[in-house]
Amino acid sequence: MSTVFNFTFVPWFRAVAPYIHKFRHQTFVVGIPGEAIAAGKLPNLVQDLALIQSMGVRIVLVHGFRPQVDEQLRAKGHVARFHNGVRITDPITLDCAQEAAGQLRFEIEAAFSMGLPNTPMAGATVRVISGNFITARPVGIVDGIDFQHSGVVRKVDVAGIQRALDMGALVLLSPFGFSPTGEAFNLSMEEVATSVAVALRADKLVFVTEVPGIRTRPFDPPGEDNPIDTELSLADAERILAAAPPPAQPTEPAFYLQYCVRACKGGVGRSHIIPFAVDGSLLLEIYVHDGIGTMVVDEKLENLREATPDDVGGILQLIEPYEKDGTLVKRSRTEIERDIANYTIIEHDGVIFGCAALYPYPEAHTGELASLTVSPHAQGQGDGERLLKRIEQRARLMGLQSLFVLTTRTMHWFIKRGFTPVSPDWLPEARKRKYNWDRRSQVLVKRLG
Repeated sequence: MSTVFNFTFVPWFRAVAPYIHKFRHQTFVVGIPGEAIAAGKLPNLVQDLALIQSMGVRIVLVHGFRPQVDEQLRAKGHVARFHNGVRITDPITLDCAQEAAGQLRFEIEAAFSMGLPNTPMAGATVRVISGNFITARPVGIVDGIDFQHSGVVRKVDVAGIQRALDMGALVLLSPFGFSPTGEAFNLSMEEVATSVAVALRADKLVFVTEVPGIRTRPFDPPGEDNPIDTELSLADAERILAAAPPPAQPTEPAFYLQYCVRACKGGVGRSHIIPFAVDGSLLLEIYVHDGIGTMVVDEKLENLREATPDDVGGILQLIEPYEKDGTLVKRSRTEIERDIANYTIIEHDGVIFGCAALYPYPEAHTGELASLTVSPHAQGQGDGERLLKRIEQRARLMGLQSLFVLTTRTMHWFIKRGFTPVSPDWLPEARKRKYNWDRRSQVLVKRLG
């Protein structure tokens, strides 16, 4: 039994270690809706946040309170009112929001103060600091509707939050802000989390939500043929928003996506939508290659794009050393020019630092990942994984069910990322005829969920 455990634990730990190193000292803003707390997910979320913080991540936690405020309103016989998904906060609603926020803040601080017995963080101490870090202004009158005490973020006390993070504390923010005259405004968790992430230039904005993520076809029913799209470019996310009506409910695809887009356009490297229904979703999204939800990335930061004929020279220069040492099969300029539409590249400052190609075999519902290459000067920065994810995304859009690769030297890299060794007989007939039996490449396959 222990031998089996060793063979599962050691590869797993090696696979997550690069992410632990990469994210140390980075800043994550995590938004948790009140629905997650109402569903009883707070204890496990606290454990995971404490674990992530223990690995050196600086965390700002923003909680929501929609269902808690609604519950308070029902108890007082008052009707909740919304317009375009924004709560109208009259004086009674403001009282209910203040009461709900105080109660939730108490519950969250208590959860972090329990010493986390019988958990992976037993004996750990997490200092939580909260305060008046948000200055707000009123929404005002929109479409003839007076939103009264509903507000939007006007300013974030970046210096104050940074000082708290520098002290090793987790910063906890409620969706409230105050005007310079001391007037309180009810804000949304999503508005606060996004504004804080942009102001801090956070590395990640993570929404732990009611929805599992954005599907490949966002407006169609879920199913095996409509899986979660694990990575969306900013351009693709904007196209989805342009096709969607203004979201009124958090369960609509565009609701959280609009804030992810806003964050990316404001300089946040990556924004995530993940489900609170899955235990450990934070850990799965942050420390596992494929993640579990949807990540929105501004491609301008990555310079990750499909290749054009102008890139042929750069691709040849990149792959030539690997062809010479036998890592890659040699491809001529003519072949690359012919197949250039199959290639995806990563470019930094006009120089191609990585490439990969997808050769589809639609009759077998599979595709070949070929020429996955990263310059020695850029290795260890995750470019190989970004190329792999883009090829997987392209394959899914083609309706392919799997991805295969032939390799002689990098088998373990692919196994860590979900590929499984198979016999060359598995290959599609058209590819099997071109298999080089002298080279004896290992064939590995990854199913695309």
